[in-house]
Amino acid sequence: MAETIPTDRAVEIVADGATLHGDLAVPERARGMVVFAHGSGSSRHSARNRFVAQTLREAGLGTLLMDLLTEAEERTDVYTREHRFDIDLLARRVTAAADWLAGELAAPGKARGQAVPPARLGLFGASTGAAAALMCAAKRPGVIGAVVSRGGRPDLAGGMLGHVTAPTLLIVGGHDDVVIELNQKALEVMTCVKRLEIVPGATHLFEEPGTLDQVARLAAGWFAEHLRRT
Repeated sequence: MAETIPTDRAVEIVADGATLHGDLAVPERARGMVVFAHGSGSSRHSARNRFVAQTLREAGLGTLLMDLLTEAEERTDVYTREHRFDIDLLARRVTAAADWLAGELAAPGKARGQAVPPARLGLFGASTGAAAALMCAAKRPGVIGAVVSRGGRPDLAGGMLGHVTAPTLLIVGGHDDVVIELNQKALEVMTCVKRLEIVPGATHLFEEPGTLDQVARLAAGWFAEHLRRT
């Protein structure tokens, strides 16, 4: 029988001694769960990621959007940018979020609310958060079932790229030349099921009309295909 977790609630996750805030949303009869890894100074309030998350929920997937930095770290990062490129830190916190959510889904009778079928989790990473998501996937092969990167920097995952076993979709804007090249090189290193999708006419932030819709549809399709019930 599927375990249950409450729908649509604010959550707190402890990682590295820091308390991180998140928004958990579970649609009716959710078919799986996706954790978002924000990057480059974004938080759980990122309009782009919230747009993608809404599309995933409409496709029957639950979402967890969380801050990877505390409020104090965010205030410092605005000036120093020291945390947004600390990939090890971000990866530890994404992993803590995935572990927390997996525990919520697995604990019998721990919570009551919306039924969610047991499944491996998906990760959606943007910018530097994509590298953190890939490092998490490499560390938790039995937990992470699929990864999607939007305008990501998978190269920043370094030697962990070759250890990723989860099917991975890399999405890059057609006008984001430097990031396209970095993603192509990362793809050569990765040995898992993998694909690079280039969205025509899109720049790094996918601000052009219709381009973010394409990202959301591609992500929903990838997770629907690769997130399987255990």
